[in-house]
Formats: sequence, structure tokens, C-alpha cells
Amino acid sequence: MPHELTLEQTIKGVSAIVIEELKLEDVTPEIFDPDLDLIDEVGVDSMDLATVALVLQDEYGVPIDEDDYPKLKTIRLIAEYVLRNAAVKT
Repeated sequence: MPHELTLEQTIKGVSAIVIEELKLEDVTPEIFDPDLDLIDEVGVDSMDLATVALVLQDEYGVPIDEDDYPKLKTIRLIAEYVLRNAAVKT
């Protein structure tokens, strides 16, 4: 494998994508709470989540099953999902 991403690096990368795609103002990956519930606390809807998932798939080359979208409620859960599925991909 070329290089392994750490959970911390992946959290920052996922945060940056979420911030950009959802156009969150005054938020940076460094201050974005990775355990904040994106649906209940940030107000992300299913269309926003689908958009973020598509960008993540392109960015990390990891397939994200549509059935898994509801499980991806926080930046940390998304980052863990990306890492877990990137490890499976060969």
C-alpha cells in the first residue's frame, strides 16, 4: 500500500469535505467536533449526506453503500467507515 492514513488524518480530510460540501461558515477541520451528530446537531439532510458520500467515494476510492448512509452520523464514524472499507479494498 502506498501510504496508510491515520484516523486523525482521515477525520481532518472528511471534515474538510463536509465543511466544503455543506458550505459551513466559520468552521475549520481543526475545530470541527468529530463526534457532533451531523443530522441532529448540524441539520444535514439525506440529500446532503448523499452528496458528501459521493465526494468521499471519489476522494478516497471507497464504495459507500446507500444502506450505510444512516449509520454515518458523525465525522468520526464516517472516517472509521472510510478506513475500514479502504483496508478491505485491494
